[in-house]
Amino acid sequence: MDPSTLDLSLTALFAGWAMTDEVQRRLTEQGFGDLRFNDGVVIQHVLAAPLSITALAERMAVTQQAASKAVADLERRGLLRREADPADARTKLLHLTEHALAAVTATRVLRCELQEEIEAEYGTERAEDARNLLAAVIGRYGGGDAIRARRVRPPR
Repeated sequence: MDPSTLDLSLTALFAGWAMTDEVQRRLTEQGFGDLRFNDGVVIQHVLAAPLSITALAERMAVTQQAASKAVADLERRGLLRREADPADARTKLLHLTEHALAAVTATRVLRCELQEEIEAEYGTERAEDARNLLAAVIGRYGGGDAIRARRVRPPR
């Protein structure tokens, strides 16, 4: 593959997908084969703090029906649970289960391992240069706030 023939945006996207596929493969080896990449879109919001489905839908910029469908799937697979809001028992708040929290921890460890492997193979300086360039591109196009606020979602 000749890098000069690749579009930068697609190269960054495909590199991210390749690394994410590798994380998924390793998660499966560790007993987390039930996880899907898209689960992280919901988990990132609930990880910060328990939320109602209404708040989740707002953060994800989807309908309440779409959020409810995603939550039902994650509940069925043992990643989310609903508990009454201590301030208002009529409202149910979403919480991550122990399984989901273990998956988050495992994912973080695996992403660090992949980064270390990339640095070992291509050099720390090259990896840092790539990270800095991609972070600058994210900032240039307004993605930094979404990352900081845990409101990252695929493009429309």
